[in-house]
Amino acid sequence: MTRTLKTLAATAALAATLAVGACSSNDTTSGHQMPGGSMTAMGSGPATASAGGSAAVHNQADITFASSMVPHHQQAIEMADMALTQASSAEVKNLATQIKAAQEPEIATMTGWLTAWGAAPMPSGDHDMGGTSMDGMMSAQAMVALKDASGTAFDRMWLQLMIKHHEGAVAMAKTHLAQGQSPDAKALAQAVIDGQTKEITMMTTLLKTPL
Repeated sequence: MTRTLKTLAATAALAATLAVGACSSNDTTSGHQMPGGSMTAMGSGPATASAGGSAAVHNQADITFASSMVPHHQQAIEMADMALTQASSAEVKNLATQIKAAQEPEIATMTGWLTAWGAAPMPSGDHDMGGTSMDGMMSAQAMVALKDASGTAFDRMWLQLMIKHHEGAVAMAKTHLAQGQSPDAKALAQAVIDGQTKEITMMTTLLKTPL
């Protein structure tokens, strides 16, 4: 009788041990359902909330790039609008249209990032404060001179100023590739380099031909 009781007790203890082990194993490997449907696994770090796109990962270099590139693009579009009404060359007008088509969506994208990052574009007047954050920006005097020009004189001045403007944007984008963290912002920087380098080549060629 005593042996039977001892056997039953040992069996019960073994069953309890196996049951606890099974529960522990399931908690570790399967995780559990959190409110909202997210799964967490035991032993893993806390889940990182994603703010979506570039808002998830960024640094100060990303903010500087976007906040300065927005007014830089805005000035390029202002110059492009001048060309659409003042240029005598069809090639210059076509290039102005191309610049607007490329840079207007980029402004919207970068403005969205800045909103998500709790930042804002740099005021357009800050390019006169020195430094390289607004490299290639035209002075107020240059913009007035361009606005007052017409005919082939306008075309040549516009091409020369836009080449300088593009070179500044390319330099800013290269700096951001080296310092930025946001994958989306770095991809846009590379697009600026690729697209505006091609446009610099086009404008340089146009300057070498009669307008």
